[in-house]
Formats: sequence, C-alpha cells, structure tokens
Amino acid sequence: MRQDIGLNGDAQRIEQLGWMLFLKIFSDKDKELELLDDKYTSPIPDLFHWVNEKGNWAGDPEGITGEELLEFVDRQLFPALRNIDVSSGNRRALIVREVFDGNNNYMKSGTNIRKVLNKLNEMDFNIAKDRHSFGELYETILRGLQSAGNSGEFYTPRAITSFITEMINPQLNEKILDPSCGTGGYLTCAIEHLKKQANSIEDRQNIAKNVIGWEYKPLPYLLATTNLILHDIEVPNIRYGDALDQPLSNFTEKHRVNAILANPPFGGIVANNNETNFPQNFRTKESADLFLILMIHLLKKDGRAGIVLPDGSLTGDGVKQRIRQKLLEDCNLHTIIRLPNSVFQPYATVATNLLFFTKGTPTKEVWYYEHRLPEGQKAYNKTKPIQIKEFDPIKLWWNNRQKSNIAWKVDIKTIIDRNYDLDIKNPTKKQEKQEFNSAELIDLLNSSFEQSDLLLKQLKQALN
Repeated sequence: MRQDIGLNGDAQRIEQLGWMLFLKIFSDKDKELELLDDKYTSPIPDLFHWVNEKGNWAGDPEGITGEELLEFVDRQLFPALRNIDVSSGNRRALIVREVFDGNNNYMKSGTNIRKVLNKLNEMDFNIAKDRHSFGELYETILRGLQSAGNSGEFYTPRAITSFITEMINPQLNEKILDPSCGTGGYLTCAIEHLKKQANSIEDRQNIAKNVIGWEYKPLPYLLATTNLILHDIEVPNIRYGDALDQPLSNFTEKHRVNAILANPPFGGIVANNNETNFPQNFRTKESADLFLILMIHLLKKDGRAGIVLPDGSLTGDGVKQRIRQKLLEDCNLHTIIRLPNSVFQPYATVATNLLFFTKGTPTKEVWYYEHRLPEGQKAYNKTKPIQIKEFDPIKLWWNNRQKSNIAWKVDIKTIIDRNYDLDIKNPTKKQEKQEFNSAELIDLLNSSFEQSDLLLKQLKQALN
C-alpha cells in the first residue's frame, strides 16, 4: 500500500484496508449462510461478491488487474454497493450500503489493488481458527490508529475496555450500549464476556441483538462492524449516526439499557447546534458533558455505567456544575479511578478518569483510587502502553475497600460544599517537585503548544 500514490499516511491505508477486509469477511460469511440455508439470499449482487461465477474480480489470484481492476472498483463496485436495495429491511443490506456510502477507494494503481486482494485471499474467514487469529491481528491494526493522526480518537486501550467490562459485569439478556463505539473495543469485550455465559444458540443470538453500538464517523463504523463480524456476530447491531442529533426526550423507556460502557469524545465542540437537543440548563458545546447527560438518561433504573471522562468534566462551574449535580443526585457515583496523563498518548495527553455509577439512588460517598505508572516508568507510550495486569490490584481492592496511600473516600457533604467539584486530589500524596531532562521538557512544551492551538481553534469556532 505504501507504494501507491493515492494513499497518504497510515490512517488512510487502514481505511483502504478496512473496506476490502469488510467485503472479504462479509462475502465469506454470505457464502457460508447460503450453504446452511437454502432460503438465504445475499444482499450483494453476485457480480460484486469476492468469489463469484461471473468474473471472480477479487477471489481469483489471476483475475483482472491494472486499469481494468481500478475501473471496476471505482465505476462499478462502489456505485453498486452504495446504492444497494434496502427496501426489504434486510439489516445486512443496510450495513453494506452504510459501509460503502461512507468510505472510498483511494488506491490509484490496479496492480497494487491486485497485490492486496491476493494477500487477503490467503485467509479463509469461514475457518474459525483463521478468523480468530486474524481477530488478534486486527486488534493490533486498530491499536496502530493511536499514532495515525486524528483517527486515534477511535481507539481505547484494550486494558481499559477489559477492566471496565469486568467491573460492570454484563449478563445475558441485558442490553449493553456504547453510544460512541469507535472501532468497537467495548462491544467486543462485552461480547467475549457474555460468550462465557452462553450455553445455547439462542443465547448467542441474544448477544448479537443486545450488544448495541452507535457511531457517526464512517471509518470507525466500518472498523467496528468488521470487528464484530470477526467476533462471530453475523449482523452487528451498530447504528450509523450521531447520538446527539435528536432531542433527549425522543429517547423513551424502550431505548433504555442495563449497562453502558463508553469512552465518549472529549475536548471537541459539538456540531450542528446539537446542544439545543438538551434541556436549557444542560446546554454546552463540550461533547463529553452532553454525552454524560445522555448516558444518565439512557440507563434503566439500577442500570450500571463504566465510562472514561477527562479531568475537565470533574470540575468547573455553571453548566458543568449542574451536570455533575444531576449525576450525583440521579445516580450512585461509587468509584472514580484516576489515571495518569499519558494513557491515551499520543492522541491525547489530558488527565482522564474511569467513572462507575448506578442509576436510581443518589450518591452518599465516592471512593477514589489513584492508578500509578509501573515502577521505573515515566509515562505510557506507543511501545509501553497500559497493560491489563496493571488493574489486578484494583480488582482485589474493589470488593474489600480500604483507605490507603492510593485510595481515599469522600462523603457527599464535602462534595456539595465544593460546589460538586469532583476533581479531588489524593490527600495522602505530597506535592513532589518533578524534574525533567531536556527531551522531556521539549515534549511538554510541544504538548502545551498543541493544546494552545486547539483552544484557539475552539475559540474561533465559538466566535463564528
């Protein structure tokens, strides 16, 4: 792919690989379904299947190539799949249309396209071993998005998705939602967690129906859909659309869920005046704060949530204060895990927190736990990301909570006296003076300049 002049950067290469991979996996699954069920008809016209009887454009290693292949992809494949018939209500047809409507073929060389197709032809996604092996590789590809420009916003480290899922502990027949699902990290964790409880085909079918994602950007929607198919979900229950684009009152009891696992977008300004879809006293341009209101609203009584929020959502007055007050009055915010700044590097360097709450009873006290970097490590980075095993001490502490130099408890009266400010530092920690070498100082300055540029851009957008 790096040899192709149409592709610029890893994010674009992953997007290109994404639609090709999706079509290969989807076509393999369709052929399997046709063999298992005589009544099943694929929504993809036969000419455009990966392997077909009318030309075999992709599946034949000696098939069309060069200009002929490029023209077929651009002039026939994409137009046909973008306009696929969805009038029957076939969910698989809708997935195909949404994937191809939101993505593009960037490659300019049909010869290079042929080389990529032939590599993908070496895998048979109907063989469980191949599919699961590739699932591990796919996770590595998605992790690579963290260093692929703005696309890094779509990926939450697996250590965090796994920990939150284990603590929320979804159960069979519960509805589980991620309203900003990105590449599907929380959804796949929930699926694997539920599979361990499944004892029948019916149980597995219910998992596919009850694990729900929403995503409004074309690339992560494509990647998440492919991710779920790799985890044995024939028809992923992912809605392509903006979670904030309709009035909060439109979400009624039938939309409510038992559990929410999410890392809502933060640091961004909501588009299309979507803040007007919320009650006047909660209107803000900050996406993370609006998502918090939405998630509180979407939980059923006794529903549970485990989410990522930046420090900026824990403090501040005005709308931010009112949103935190609603959280504490409508839900039991029982735990906040404070994470080091570098967990989401290089995409974001802001300090983040894991919040766990249950809807239906007000908060009486909040437990805080400070997650520290492994000994001898100054920051997380691409080569040294946060590891799942680092959460083992928190899991041991979770059901037998004791105060310590990294765990403390704050009662609701103290929080109210602080105007519902939840940004409460470790009371046992001395404010140590940090020393940095020259390279670290340059990195800190660079991060500070980037943050300043972002704030200036947001100010300009707000003024406009």
